[in-house]
Amino acid sequence: MRWLGTTVAAVVGTAVLSLSAGCGMGSGSHTELVVYNAQHEELVSAMLKGFAKETGIDVTLRNGSDSELANQIVQEGSASPADVFLTENSPGMTLVSDKGLFAPLDQDTMTQVPPQFVSSKKDWIGFAARSTVLAYDTRSVQKAQLPKSIMDMADPEWKGQVGIAPSGADFQAIVSAVVAVEGTSKAQAWLKGLESNAKIYRNNVAIMSAVNAGEIKTGIIYHYYWYQDQAESGANSKNVQLEFFGHQDAGAFLSTSGAGVLKSSKHADDAQRLVNYLTGKQGQQALVDSNALEYPVGNGIAANPKLKPLSELDPPKVDIGSLDGPQVVSMMQQAGLL
Repeated sequence: MRWLGTTVAAVVGTAVLSLSAGCGMGSGSHTELVVYNAQHEELVSAMLKGFAKETGIDVTLRNGSDSELANQIVQEGSASPADVFLTENSPGMTLVSDKGLFAPLDQDTMTQVPPQFVSSKKDWIGFAARSTVLAYDTRSVQKAQLPKSIMDMADPEWKGQVGIAPSGADFQAIVSAVVAVEGTSKAQAWLKGLESNAKIYRNNVAIMSAVNAGEIKTGIIYHYYWYQDQAESGANSKNVQLEFFGHQDAGAFLSTSGAGVLKSSKHADDAQRLVNYLTGKQGQQALVDSNALEYPVGNGIAANPKLKPLSELDPPKVDIGSLDGPQVVSMMQQAGLL
């Protein structure tokens, strides 16, 4: 979805999931928290079931995309019914933060994750992470032939051999990291190279399937799509392996899923409790125990052992609060990718 645009038509009313506390032990509060959720619904539901049971607080998820919900909150401003905003990628959080719509985080919450997963304004926090990777066809590309940097994907030798999903928030977050690491000028040249080289797909799953089918040799995706498929039938990934760029390359970008409490929340204390729970041991362990195969970011919480350890990824150092979605969309439009 695009980050720009002024109209978002009732996005948050289209998919609602209620996590009812029922007769769970807790405060007995009849509070209902409204969460605008752009993360995977199944994952967030799994992470918050324990919260509803423990606190007695009902949670209603209203689901949409990062850009749709971020723009919705900006339009609603102080009248937003949302108590908490959750995203897949951080540019959506930046958009809301830049409008001054988040409340400061509780100090206890910020101590639950490493400092790099707390925004510089201390108004939102990471609760999950996903690594950028290069998916490649093992039948047509040897590991030694792979590019050393994501920037090399703009070279002529990769013409017609790389898949991207430019309309998705995932790829736009990756582009924002390229801007942060390499600068605007190099990022714009890279995008122009991709406009010549890349085949366009609707999402990460379609890219991986195309690599698996031999339509393209490589594709830029997040890690967990491959791991999820491998954990199931492997039907869309049997011919695919992942290259982790590492070395603080822009292609090793670790995208952060964010959580923040809206200033306009009528249940601010309970909303803070929810964000605290997501980033605490119980919420983070629920992420690990789920089938999502994303990385937990909480202190002392080990990732699913199937994953390449987070400590080995060597991502670039990027301020999660600096990634600018609207700027990236403008650059991608100029390059002809949108």
